[in-house]
Amino acid sequence: MKIVVQRVKEASVEVEEKIVGKINKGFLVLLGVNHNDTKEEADYLVKKLCKLRVFEDDAGKMNKDIKQVQGKLLIVSQFTLYANCKDGNRPSFIDAAKPDIAEDLYKYFCEKCKEYQIDVETGIFGADMQVKLINDGPVTIIIEKNRD
Repeated sequence: MKIVVQRVKEASVEVEEKIVGKINKGFLVLLGVNHNDTKEEADYLVKKLCKLRVFEDDAGKMNKDIKQVQGKLLIVSQFTLYANCKDGNRPSFIDAAKPDIAEDLYKYFCEKCKEYQIDVETGIFGADMQVKLINDGPVTIIIEKNRD
């Protein structure tokens, strides 16, 4: 499982010209699920995400987590995080989980984030989405958990 975390001033996701998720200060999270992933990888990434200290404290240091700044999460599924471009120019997505497995883990991930008392907005799994954001910093971090 892999997440791309972007600290944002605002972000939204639109499906068929309708906003389905929108946040102000917080994280836009792009979530990719590997075919070998389980709830164990999701639990690990949820904890990392919700405890990630990249918001500034009074001294201007990245020292606060999302809950400390009353930030929100916008979580968007993105199987293309598992694109493999090693051979040729057309990506292979063989490492991405099948949609039914990926959707279950995506929903699980979102629910586990809510357990940290953080407001969570989402995209629509499998939909053609347009994502808009104002990156803050910019701060963009990739966190991955692979099964051993």
